[in-house]
Amino acid sequence: MNRPAPDYNATLIERHDITPRLAVFRVRPDAEDYSFVAGQYTVVGLKRGEARIAEADPDEAGDADADKLIRRPYSICSSVHQPEALEFYISLLSGGELTPRLFNLQAGARLFVGPQARGTLTLERVPADSNVLLVATGTGLGPYVSMLRSHARAFPAQQVAVIQGASYSRDLGYLNELTHYASELPNLHYLPTVSRPDEDPTWQGASGRVQHWIWSADFTTRFGFPLQPGRTHVFLCGNPGMILETQELLLERGFTLDARGVEGDLHVEKYW
Repeated sequence: MNRPAPDYNATLIERHDITPRLAVFRVRPDAEDYSFVAGQYTVVGLKRGEARIAEADPDEAGDADADKLIRRPYSICSSVHQPEALEFYISLLSGGELTPRLFNLQAGARLFVGPQARGTLTLERVPADSNVLLVATGTGLGPYVSMLRSHARAFPAQQVAVIQGASYSRDLGYLNELTHYASELPNLHYLPTVSRPDEDPTWQGASGRVQHWIWSADFTTRFGFPLQPGRTHVFLCGNPGMILETQELLLERGFTLDARGVEGDLHVEKYW
């Protein structure tokens, strides 16, 4: 016997389109006591019967159950001090099941949010006397936005570096906000970089994949600390290829993967 789909339990209160394929969704859960730790994620869902944007790929599901709830995990970008509105940084996948429906929503629409946050990509196991390197591509920046917002005046680390990669500068969501944090906090270093600068003539900043900057010879000078196991905790979130390549190289250099039963200095989010 099939269980009925969960009822919608949240409201979209605001949507900000960064590009036609990239947006920030602010959602208010019905529950007033929604709690999470900076860096965690929850699931967002809509029923299959919800309308999709016109430019989405054909829906191959056909006449599938319209009440079936499609759920996907998304990092929470909000500050833990403002749990009344959960923020999500989402990229449109034209052939996906959920995002063509999400991008059809307007403020006031109802949707489903998981009843509790999950995930271990947090700062809870990072000693305050360590340095922290936060590496992200695309919407993988989400958990770091939550960390920075939650600890804006007292980030629990000696030195903090954020390397954010995107194909084009228009895809660098939260660019202004992170630039502001870097200008206000002396121990925060922020490097946005684009991987296709030849197609982005107005961009005057750094270029190349995030991996290039992780292994750059001037890393210590640029970010204020050495990339050394035991002294630095590294966080990776975003493109699976970037994560796999970077993880392998860091493990070869002596970093230890943080996992159940093992307190390591390499933290990876793999739900993408």
